Amino acid sequence: MMRRGLLWASTNPWLSTRLPQRRFVRRAVRKFMPGETLEEALVEADRLGKLGVPTLVTMLGENVDTAEETRATVAEYTRAMELAEEMGLDVEVSIKPTHLGLDADPEVALENVRELASAAEGRGTLWIDMEGSLYIEPTLSLFRAARREHENVGLCLQSYLRRTAEDLESLIELGPRIRLVKGAYAEPPEIAFPDKRDVDASYLALGRRLMDHMADGGGGFLGLGTHDPAMIEPLTEYAGSAGLDGGRFEIEMLYGIGRREQRKLTRHGTPLRVLISYGVAWFPWYMRRLAERPANVWFVARSMFR
Repeated sequence: MMRRGLLWASTNPWLSTRLPQRRFVRRAVRKFMPGETLEEALVEADRLGKLGVPTLVTMLGENVDTAEETRATVAEYTRAMELAEEMGLDVEVSIKPTHLGLDADPEVALENVRELASAAEGRGTLWIDMEGSLYIEPTLSLFRAARREHENVGLCLQSYLRRTAEDLESLIELGPRIRLVKGAYAEPPEIAFPDKRDVDASYLALGRRLMDHMADGGGGFLGLGTHDPAMIEPLTEYAGSAGLDGGRFEIEMLYGIGRREQRKLTRHGTPLRVLISYGVAWFPWYMRRLAERPANVWFVARSMFR
């Protein structure tokens, strides 16, 4: 019930306008993002890099309406890659298709992705996030079109969707770069598994399927986007048995979540990358992060009374 309420809040325009003005909300969100500017994000990327942890950065925002807005997004991500390179940082970028115009014009979104993929050449993977289920087909089409020209494009897949196993099979011969997550959008039970056990089973099966493909000589890369030890431990062992090193496999965790687990992974030499989010449009993303881990709600509650 709490998860459903938080996901509803993530789409509510009134709350997205009012709650970010509350001081306790702004204080609590600092647990999950270092600030609203690229410079603040890269300061943390630099700090983590000195600890041997590479990073991903993403500017929060989605569902933009105009070509001018998409051009501003492209310019910001290009600036992020250039500034990270100047600072000598191992930083990749992760983009949302609707932040690049997928709603208004898929061709505009594709041109924007192509431009960013070109800018990312030699700088790591350009990751394409997966959004709600309405965007699955256009996002898959976007990825396939970009992937024909740029091998450094990666795609996020969500294990809670019933269709994802088929989607992975349709992509696997491309040798895809896949970030596997559980999923954080409100979806009906006919589209997404409502039971956590089924989501977890799907996650493990999808991870093993791609690892098997890579171990058999197929191309690809797997980023495990999870903080769940029940996913991390067996799949890390499976990667080891498949002979996959940090060039083919890594754990990807969110900034501010699971810091103890992040330190443990680093000590054990497990490939780890941390995703740092920034930007002013953080409210929907923040609500989804709370819905993923209801324990975080108690952190917010404590912040209210400090």
